[in-house]
Amino acid sequence: MKVSVGISNVSGELFAPPSKSYTHRAITIAALSNECVIHRPLLSADTLATVRASEAFGANIEKLDDRLVVRGVKGKPNVPDNVIDVANSGTTLRFMTAVAALADGVTVLTGDSSIRGRPNKPLLNVLNKLGVEADSTRNNGCAPLVIRGGLKGAITMIDGSISSQFISALLIACPLTTKSTTLSIKGEMKSRPYVDITIEIIEKAGAEILVEEGNNIKFIIPANQKYNLKEYTVPGDFSSASYILAAAAITGSSITVKNLFPSEQGDKIIIDVLERMGAKIHWDKEKGIVKLSAGKLKATTFDAGATPDLVPTIAVLAACAEGVTVIQNAEHVRYKETDRLHAMALELSKMGISVKEETDQLIIKGGKLRGADVHGWHDHRIIMSLTIAGMVAGNTRVDNAEAVDISYPDFFEQMKTIGADITLT
Repeated sequence: MKVSVGISNVSGELFAPPSKSYTHRAITIAALSNECVIHRPLLSADTLATVRASEAFGANIEKLDDRLVVRGVKGKPNVPDNVIDVANSGTTLRFMTAVAALADGVTVLTGDSSIRGRPNKPLLNVLNKLGVEADSTRNNGCAPLVIRGGLKGAITMIDGSISSQFISALLIACPLTTKSTTLSIKGEMKSRPYVDITIEIIEKAGAEILVEEGNNIKFIIPANQKYNLKEYTVPGDFSSASYILAAAAITGSSITVKNLFPSEQGDKIIIDVLERMGAKIHWDKEKGIVKLSAGKLKATTFDAGATPDLVPTIAVLAACAEGVTVIQNAEHVRYKETDRLHAMALELSKMGISVKEETDQLIIKGGKLRGADVHGWHDHRIIMSLTIAGMVAGNTRVDNAEAVDISYPDFFEQMKTIGADITLT
């Protein structure tokens, strides 16, 4: 499917969709609990992959209007009857690899071609040190993965530079073992806010993770804990809201976005970035309402270490800003659904923008976007960002448009309601 985008002037108000990150974690931890109701979950391609995988481990999950009723496995996952296919969801793959380590038998996990190219060696290496037999069928650290359960606690270390999902996966599984675990982080821990979200929900479920800060962060995970998540309401998603806010900022208009309350989400920094670049923003944190009025955008420097999912959005803002923007500390952005640094550099170049791609950064000189046929890379964040760029450039077509279902299934429909000139073919 392709989306054709014309010059647009967006305005009005929208509700931010529920958070994908919180939904993944709530489902996984609820499935390891007894019985839980999750209110306002995001039901997208990715989170539904987590639902299916949780069901494969024995949880019963019922979808009712705006909630999920989860009857969990009480910390003891069954061995799945079949291979678990996570489709395009890296979060599901990593989380369920750790859940499989708790099962008394062998679990096989795979996914689509993108998933079968994404690295998992750091997670597999640690699981093998924790009493699990964790292997890649092609011996390259990528899915398909074969996990034989037997998770035991130990003192170990993991590289924090590739993906926080490895750390979150271990933090979810290790409280349910019979021996305590100390997990030290080697090097810089990228995407730290996502780990904080994981710990937030673990603690909501009644378990405990002790954090020792320092040059090498340590997570001390007591053994023999239980999850008892009974009820959880998923907050709005700042990652998804970034496209709405950026659309108004680059088209010179105003927008109101609701359901954006303070949380551990790192991507809430989009509000600060937009303000720094020249947009006028007021965030009523008590009511969860963000109001943006566009201003003349100017270049900035953005450190992507903690918030890699914002890189495509910031890249489009940079393309429309006066001056040269540097998106730095971003090498880990290459290990997402696709190499997002390369993808944004290539596609924005097609649209007339000067972009220099380096190993861990993009250097973007703002200019005049022009319409083009661009590639979506089967990546929801690339597609949504390029769609927004098309609202300024006009006469733009983005392929792989169906991939927005991964995180924001109503994206195109919602954009139309605030004035975007969008046609799906």
